[in-house]
Amino acid sequence: QVRLVESGGGLVQAGGSLRLSCAVSGSIFSRNDMSWHRRAPGKQRELVARITSGGSTNYADSVKGRFTISRDNTKNTVYLQMNSLKPDDTAVYYCNFQGYLWGQGTQVTVSS
Repeated sequence: QVRLVESGGGLVQAGGSLRLSCAVSGSIFSRNDMSWHRRAPGKQRELVARITSGGSTNYADSVKGRFTISRDNTKNTVYLQMNSLKPDDTAVYYCNFQGYLWGQGTQVTVSS
């Protein structure tokens, strides 16, 4: 079965950077679309970034120019590089496999 393990969350000051990782096992990773979503306190979960099996990407307007999603098929891992972080980026970030399976989430907290 497919397993997703997220890491890299933590506490960072506004303007700082953080890199999230999602390691996938139990799948032919290179064939799968991957995405990152987040849920801020009191808000709905939203799509942050997506990368297809072909390498195409898209981003929420709120993170364009600051976040970059990438994948390393040799390591079965998808990344989310987050730069110029803002307090509004504070949320639990979730890795998603094929729009269907979820990781456990990793907390990102950005202080002002």
